[in-house]
Amino acid sequence: MARLVRYPGPGCVVEFMQGNQPQLAYVVEEQSGRLRVLTQNRREAKLPASRLLPWSGPAYPANLSRADTERLLDSHVAKRRELAAGIDVLELWSMAQGEVEQAKAEWFAELLWADPDPDQVAAMGRVLLDCKTHFKFHPPEFIPYSAETVESRLVEQEETRIREKLVGVGQAFLKELWQSGNGPVDVDKLRAKPDAETAPLLAAMLKARIADPDDKEPDLLWRELRRGLPEHPYLALLLAERWGIVPPHYNYLLDRAGYVTGESWAEPYADEVAQLRRRRDELDAAIDPRPFVSIDAATTTDIDDAFVAECDGEAIRVSVAFACPAVHWDFSSPLGRAVLDRATSLYLPEGTSHMLPRELADDIYSLRQGEPRPALILDLRVDAGGEPTLTGLSFGRITVAANITYYQAEERLSADSASCADMAADTSTGLDRLDWAASRDLASRLRERRIRNGAVIIERQEPEIVLDDGDTPQVRLEVKEPTPAAQLLVSELMIVANELCARWAMEQGVPLYFRTQDAVLPKDAAGVWTEPEDVYRVVKHFGPTLLEIQPKPHKGLGVPAYCPVTSPLRRITDLINVAQIQRVLTTGQPMFSRDELESMQPSVSARLEAVGKVQRFRPRYWKMLHLLQNRKASTWTGVAVDECGGLVTLALPDAQIFVRAPRDMLGEKLYPGQRFALRFGKIDPLCNEIRVAEAHEEEADV
Repeated sequence: MARLVRYPGPGCVVEFMQGNQPQLAYVVEEQSGRLRVLTQNRREAKLPASRLLPWSGPAYPANLSRADTERLLDSHVAKRRELAAGIDVLELWSMAQGEVEQAKAEWFAELLWADPDPDQVAAMGRVLLDCKTHFKFHPPEFIPYSAETVESRLVEQEETRIREKLVGVGQAFLKELWQSGNGPVDVDKLRAKPDAETAPLLAAMLKARIADPDDKEPDLLWRELRRGLPEHPYLALLLAERWGIVPPHYNYLLDRAGYVTGESWAEPYADEVAQLRRRRDELDAAIDPRPFVSIDAATTTDIDDAFVAECDGEAIRVSVAFACPAVHWDFSSPLGRAVLDRATSLYLPEGTSHMLPRELADDIYSLRQGEPRPALILDLRVDAGGEPTLTGLSFGRITVAANITYYQAEERLSADSASCADMAADTSTGLDRLDWAASRDLASRLRERRIRNGAVIIERQEPEIVLDDGDTPQVRLEVKEPTPAAQLLVSELMIVANELCARWAMEQGVPLYFRTQDAVLPKDAAGVWTEPEDVYRVVKHFGPTLLEIQPKPHKGLGVPAYCPVTSPLRRITDLINVAQIQRVLTTGQPMFSRDELESMQPSVSARLEAVGKVQRFRPRYWKMLHLLQNRKASTWTGVAVDECGGLVTLALPDAQIFVRAPRDMLGEKLYPGQRFALRFGKIDPLCNEIRVAEAHEEEADV
């Protein structure tokens, strides 16, 4: 039987690597370690002996004709391929495990053949070379990988295979998808279509880019996929919308915030919710008999505050109650951790998404009329000068006498012209039990006192965004009938309650989360501002509001300290603070120490900021879409509020957004408050781009 040749010379059959594949050759000439060979591809080549694979042979006469040599090579190529096809390399790897750390191809060949010839050894070497997941070639030997390494390399190999396939299929598909035009596309009509394996992977890639466009890990793959497509900050979103894997006008901000809308997120916590309902029903606490009233929008179902007010001579006695889901709350439970991550409720034109499961927010803990609910009750007295004094803070249960709307409250507050000093409270049932004159005077006193303390109060009518049904919704901006007295009452009650709870916490040494704004405001900034140019001027001096453990002034509100407690159904800071206060009132100890609150603060702030961006930016998208839909039919009033360089900032009071226009478009004379009729050119709601095409000064009202 032919044997392997240790030192191949003329007439010897050899193998070498070319293009990552073994190539067969016949040695024609050898000189000082350099070989001239005829390859299986009928070509002559020169190569050093060091390039040869370690299984040379068999040897033939050196003077064979070219035709005989070619037939010889073809014969060995066919034989070695046939032999390699019959080798179970994975079985060989199993046999080698624990037997050898490394071995030559001959050793592995001997596991199958008693006395392997060169073709059998070469076939074995080819199979081992090709199985890179299980063997490492360290010439002249092969090293079997461990089971752990094999598993890792198999995963890597599969990822490489999928990546290559994804790029090959995805590039053409995405390019054709982009070139198909705006709007949803019939994917079945495209020439390039991903198959059942690549389609979900490609869709997942687009969704991942929508959620985190700055993720560096898949960035190289994304660069390959988007090759030949334009640079666009929302390319993945636009492609996903055209493909139909996300709906038109998709709210990508939710993905970036990691916030799930709807109620599906709460389904895993149904048992915890049911347990909270049982514990609420078993709560044994006295019911406060006073006729608390809540004031909210007509669509509000998560009612988390109510109040009652009455005259006390020249002073006004007030009690503010806020919902107390914290009475049985466990922040470390699965539901508690999920709510910490949600951080706040979202109120968007598309719909409301609650921080808490809807059953908790709208039912179990909502201060619904006629139903006993656990609550924190803050009692205070406001003197004739508007100075509030805390007279009590307690935990108990209340039964709200009435849930009313802002319009109903406005009617009550506006109809009664009597002042607190000469008002005789009606003691009949229902809403008439509430001293509406005292309530109106209360709001005025509290606001005037804050203004004296430097408060900057912004009053502007925010339009309601209404979306008509359909895949391409028509956006309407509706201005609701104002309810200034009711809005003033509710806002002042919430501010004073948050201020007095902050004072109480400071006096008692109870750690809470405080909202601070320790900015330096001009002396003339204090007051109520309504005109766009005035609003813009004073707001420029505002510093950011911060969430801190250390109480500091909130200069914009004109209060020395402020801790949010009045919306525990809607904001995580309020829920945590209410839990702190409730535990101190009932057990003498807070739920969290100061150190624990400090350790939680970065994540709480980060989640509030991330979800808060959705609340701030999404309404602007719809407003700009409204401008786009009405661009040709309407002009918009723009009020000049600031000039910087060659651009002028204009406020649009009807939409409550700002735009910029070139200075030379607005004429020679320009002053804050100057009004212009604007027409817009390009509007891109997604990229937040809007260009003023025309501007004509409006005549001033006489």
